[in-house]
Amino acid sequence: MTIAVGDPLPNASFRTKTADGMNDLSTDDIFKGKTVVLFGVPGAFTPTCSMNHLPGFLDENAEIRAKGVDEIAVVSMNDPFVMAVWEEAKEASGKILFLSDGNGEFIRAAGLDADLSAAGMGTRSKRFSMIVKDGVVSSLAIEDSPGEAEKTSARNILAQL
Repeated sequence: MTIAVGDPLPNASFRTKTADGMNDLSTDDIFKGKTVVLFGVPGAFTPTCSMNHLPGFLDENAEIRAKGVDEIAVVSMNDPFVMAVWEEAKEASGKILFLSDGNGEFIRAAGLDADLSAAGMGTRSKRFSMIVKDGVVSSLAIEDSPGEAEKTSARNILAQL
């Protein structure tokens, strides 16, 4: 069952790569007592993710934060090393928190997983965006196709804040 507005986020652990090595962050570490924009992508470095979805959140970063958002985070089922290289390649350090859900525990628990085997990608995240207030979903958008990034764009998040 897919997570819905009003639902608390499932408890999960995410990995991030820092200068000191790997770091585990829990759902509470990221979302408790904060307003967070979280967007999910099928895969780092994929065309729509890299050329359309992520750039919007970089371009609109200051404006989103000015609306009271404490953190902007992206999650993917890629491993933390790939996420770290993607963060570096997109010059996003300090702007967006890159979260690895390599085993898909969070994505599956939230009902946001998609079978992209036909494209050779296996199980991945659906493309989504949400506003989370103190661990509870207050807004959620899910794309109908992984190649689209309209409903889940930074522009649409701004309109909801």
